Amino acid sequence: MVAVREVALAEGVSVGLVEQPYRVAGRRSPAAAGQLDAAWLAVVSRLRARELHGLPLLVGGRSLGARVACRTAGLTDAVAVVCLAFPLQPPRRSGSAPRPSRLAELDGVAVPTLVVQGTRDQFGIPPANRERTVVEVPGDHSLRRDLPAVAAAVQPWLADLLGRLS
Repeated sequence: MVAVREVALAEGVSVGLVEQPYRVAGRRSPAAAGQLDAAWLAVVSRLRARELHGLPLLVGGRSLGARVACRTAGLTDAVAVVCLAFPLQPPRRSGSAPRPSRLAELDGVAVPTLVVQGTRDQFGIPPANRERTVVEVPGDHSLRRDLPAVAAAVQPWLADLLGRLS
């Protein structure tokens, strides 16, 4: 997220980094999706009323945060979504049945979406479509292996988006 923040700041975009409430509370397990979404919507509402008032909103997150951003993009009137390491399908445990795909959460986004995914992400790599650009960078789900590659994946997409918004 920090690498993407630096790109956004260099492009003249105001940035707010938000920690998931369960992480702030020191828990490892997230709350239910509805609770996460409600907390996110409250944060976005507050930011839109104050610091980001009147500005176009681009939302995003990494892993679970990307899922929350996708599920709530329409409710926040976001103009675009950035997903870092979207957890498409939980890895299969030995001997267990395949886990359900979360592609519907991505497909539900109706605005331009960028997905930056590690080439060896154990959660899989989602397909691109008309509104969704998918860029693979070296590494796994953590995306820590090559942070400059993550930044390089975001910069041209963001610059293009900003050009279309102005």
